Amino acid sequence: MRIDIPEGQHPIEYVWGDLVPGIGMAAANFSLSVYAHTTLGLREFEAARLRVAQINGCVFCLDWRTELKGEKVEEEFSDAVTEWRTTDRFDERTRMSAEYAERFTLDHHGLDDEFWDRMNRHYTQLEIVELTMSIGSWLVFGRLNHVLGLDSVCMLPGH
Repeated sequence: MRIDIPEGQHPIEYVWGDLVPGIGMAAANFSLSVYAHTTLGLREFEAARLRVAQINGCVFCLDWRTELKGEKVEEEFSDAVTEWRTTDRFDERTRMSAEYAERFTLDHHGLDDEFWDRMNRHYTQLEIVELTMSIGSWLVFGRLNHVLGLDSVCMLPGH
């Protein structure tokens, strides 16, 4: 970990809340709102989230599984996300979601007209904006936690 955490403090709560309360709480609220207000389906939501987590290398984000409306994706879903180009487990919306997350994260300048034509065939304008904001949230906060070493100390229970 790259930030000194006082004895007895929870690393995420300390860094995000106590250390920079004005910024941290606003960031936390944005991060939480992506989950609380999504209109996207679980599979496309998780395909994008997991692809960003895989690229960021955030241990906590890789371990996390989103639950929407009482459902979670199957355990093998993460492997399918890694193979989003060739897997037969994804419909076109889920595949586009993983592709968008990867390209947004690695080469946002390369999002060309051909990509946007395909994206607009599968997603509404509202969904594109929502997915874009979600990917942005996962990119920055997963990367922030990984860079500061917080992801290695904030594991899910039982891991």
